Amino acid sequence: MTITLFGHKLDFLAALGFAIILTYVFLAIFAPLLAPFGEAEIVGDAWGPIDGAHWLGTDNLGRDLLSRLLYGGRVSIGLSIAITCLCFVIGVSSGLLAAVVGGWIDLVLCRLVDLMLSIPTLIFVFIILSGLGSDLYVLVVTIALIDSTKVFRLTRSVALGLVEMEFVDAARARGENFWWIMRAEILPNALSPLIAEFGLRFCFTFLFVAALSFLGLGVQPPNADWGSMVKDYADVINLGLLAPLLPAGAIALLTVGVNFVADWLLRLRDASQGAA
Repeated sequence: MTITLFGHKLDFLAALGFAIILTYVFLAIFAPLLAPFGEAEIVGDAWGPIDGAHWLGTDNLGRDLLSRLLYGGRVSIGLSIAITCLCFVIGVSSGLLAAVVGGWIDLVLCRLVDLMLSIPTLIFVFIILSGLGSDLYVLVVTIALIDSTKVFRLTRSVALGLVEMEFVDAARARGENFWWIMRAEILPNALSPLIAEFGLRFCFTFLFVAALSFLGLGVQPPNADWGSMVKDYADVINLGLLAPLLPAGAIALLTVGVNFVADWLLRLRDASQGAA
């Protein structure tokens, strides 16, 4: 059976990646309907066994593990998507602006990015979150600003190789402004590396949010989050319980699925450029 998407054939790994992503998105969106209990509701004894009421057992406080996983995916995936999209809006627009306009704008943006990159990421996040708190909007904006520096450098590097091309010179000769050149001439030809970077950046963001929650600076209790769940349940792995492996495995599986799709999109884009 051949699976196609937008007229293009999906290979096995790409189809598997899409299946994983769609499954996660479905579970995240409908978590309140699918979860048998509330995310913070105590429904039994600590580390209760698997039974008909609790398909994955209960956690250290007697909360249903399946419900915590579903709600945790809703928060983890939603945060990562929001951060990655905001990161790309900032990084791509500023990178294109620096490459196309150049001059003092390019100089100022590059020095600002160099300054942000000179500070270790984890320390920078610690300082911001310690001062402003761990509210979700602070978390989203802080990580998006930091990650946008990587996207800026990639976008600027790719765009600098395109601004000297003949089609850009022709657009300038027609009197097109720099916003039109950025949107219609540079961006479409820079999509290939940006598509690959989006998948990687989402994975890095997903893992970074989980790491912050593991350190106590991410999503705060009683809200569920896969990173904080790994932290809360880590000690019981020595007792033979698999509770910490469930959120850790969920993180790893989604990361693999996103990379499968990003690789397919990159191959597709390269093939279309080669045919042209």
